[in-house]
Amino acid sequence: MTIAQTIRRACSALAVTAAFAAPAAAGAQVVREVANRTPVVTIDRSDLDSSNAKVAMAYTDLVATWGRELQQMGSRFEAPDIVRYRSAIRTACGVMTPSNAAYCPGDNTIDYDELFVAGLQKRTHDALGTDGDMAAVGVIAHEMGHAVAIQLGDVSRYPYDNEARADCLAGAFAQKAQQAGELETGDLDEAFYGMSTAGDPTPQLTGNGRMDRYILARAALMGHGTRDQRMQNFRLGLESGTRACLGTRFTS
Repeated sequence: MTIAQTIRRACSALAVTAAFAAPAAAGAQVVREVANRTPVVTIDRSDLDSSNAKVAMAYTDLVATWGRELQQMGSRFEAPDIVRYRSAIRTACGVMTPSNAAYCPGDNTIDYDELFVAGLQKRTHDALGTDGDMAAVGVIAHEMGHAVAIQLGDVSRYPYDNEARADCLAGAFAQKAQQAGELETGDLDEAFYGMSTAGDPTPQLTGNGRMDRYILARAALMGHGTRDQRMQNFRLGLESGTRACLGTRFTS
């Protein structure tokens, strides 16, 4: 199967269009307060410029890293485009809402709300006392992980498998950066913090045992994973590398 055929197949599967998502925040503005089940932060122009600069650098590194990695596997990586937005935009995979980021296989593009990503970087800075940039980079690395998996044809019918694989591949990218001496002190703490803030919310149970079992089973297959699962999947890639992420069934 060619890359183009794989991308078309993936675009038709709902499972692979899920984003590195957060609950919707207030309307998009140049300066916006961003909330994500943690204290609100305010984004100013310098925060936005810093975040976008870090994302641009990370994007270049991600494309180079995965280009080399897939070449070693006998494949070719078609680098996704990357697009910033602030308010809802229409993409080949549908409408992208604020406070979100996603990879769209329909046009091989990563779209991200620049205010959402800048807010995550600043929130991480406030929480850890570091610059917070690796948390922002983790968002883009996750979406790039979707691109890598899809182009390799490693796509599951279960959304959680696809999201876990993208988290794992983000960790594998961090491993490569660590081996190359490119990580700063605190970067891995920032990456894990970013993952910890993006876990799925606890399912709302009904008190009906049969219905609650169904709700929990569905949540386990259809989401991004709990905060602990997301950190665990990132750690798998960080410690064991790319091969540990590919061909793996993450759902039990």
